[in-house]
Amino acid sequence: MENIKKKNAVFFGDKAQMEYVYSKDTVKKLHDDLDFETDKVISKNEAEEYRDILSETDYIFTTWGMPHFERKEIRKYLPKLKAVFYAAGSVQHFAKEFLDENIAVFSAWAANAVPVAEYTFAQIILASKGFFQRFHRKEDGNEWNNKDTGVSFPGNYEIKVGIIGAGMVGKEVIKRLHTLERVKILVFDPYLSESDANALCVEKTDLTTLFSVCDVISNHLANNIHTVGMLNGTLFSKMKANAAFINTGRGAQVVEKDLAEALCAVPSRVAVLDVTWPEPPEPDSCLYTLPNVILTPHIAGSIGNEVHRMAEYMLEECKAFDKGLPTRYSVSHAMLETMA
Repeated sequence: MENIKKKNAVFFGDKAQMEYVYSKDTVKKLHDDLDFETDKVISKNEAEEYRDILSETDYIFTTWGMPHFERKEIRKYLPKLKAVFYAAGSVQHFAKEFLDENIAVFSAWAANAVPVAEYTFAQIILASKGFFQRFHRKEDGNEWNNKDTGVSFPGNYEIKVGIIGAGMVGKEVIKRLHTLERVKILVFDPYLSESDANALCVEKTDLTTLFSVCDVISNHLANNIHTVGMLNGTLFSKMKANAAFINTGRGAQVVEKDLAEALCAVPSRVAVLDVTWPEPPEPDSCLYTLPNVILTPHIAGSIGNEVHRMAEYMLEECKAFDKGLPTRYSVSHAMLETMA
C-alpha cells in the first residue's frame, strides 16, 4: 500500500480462531502494510480495556468468532472504523449493524466456496458410480458388495445433476461439473436470470422436476428464514431409485424426517449429509443408523491449510480498498437478503 500514513488496524475476535486462520506469512504482510498498535487479538470483552486503540482503528481483521455489535456499541468503541475484513463465510450474525453505520464489510465467502465445491464435486463423482450404495461395511462381513443392488448407476457420462442454489458455491460446483462429458446440469434458483443460466450452460427448472429427473442432487441454498424446511417429503419422494442427495448447505433447510422416510421407502437411494439440524444430530436420530445415510462432520468448508486462503483473500481486499480500487467481495444490505 502506498499511503503516506498507514491505516490503523487490529485483530479482533476469538484468539484461537485468528491464529488458526491467519498464517504467519499473512500476518507479516498485514504488518508491512498497516499500523498495528498491538499484536493482541482483542475480544469484545476487552473492548473497554482497549478503547483507546479501538477508537483510532480504521480496519478490523477477524474470522469465525466475530461477535455481534449493536450500532451504539460501534459508535462507542469504533468511531473511526472504515472496514471489517472477515476471513470466513457467512456474515449474517454481525454485518447489518456495521453496514448501517456506513462501514464496509468484506467476506471471504468465495475462498470458503472453493473447498465446499471440491468436496461436493468429489461426492458427485462417487455417487454417480454407485459408490455409497456398494462400498463394503463392517456389518457386511465377508460378503462382496459388487452385488446386484436392484438399480443401475449412470457413471459420469451423460448424467443429470441438480444444483439447488447457484450462489458462489453452486457456481463453483457447476464449473467443476463442466469438466465431465455430456453432463446436463439442472438448477433451481429463483434469483438466477435466464441470461446468467445461459452463461453458466445450465437449465433452470423447478424443484419437483429437479428431484424427479436428476441422478445426483446437491443443496447449496442460502441459509435464511425463507429456506428453512424447503426440502421436504414431497420432493424427496420424487427421487429416482438410484439417486443421491448431497447437503453441504444447512441442515435446517431439510425436513430430515421426510428425508429418512424417502430413504426407507427406497433403500437404494442415498443421502450424503455434511450438515444436519441440529448439528450433530440428536443421539436417537435415525440418521446414525440408516445404512443409506453417510454423515460427515461439517468438513466441506475450509479446514487445515485451506483456512489460510480466506485470510489471503481479505489481505488482497484490504490492499484494493485502501488504494480506492475495485474490490471483489464486499457485502451489501441487498446481499444479506439472499446470501448464506
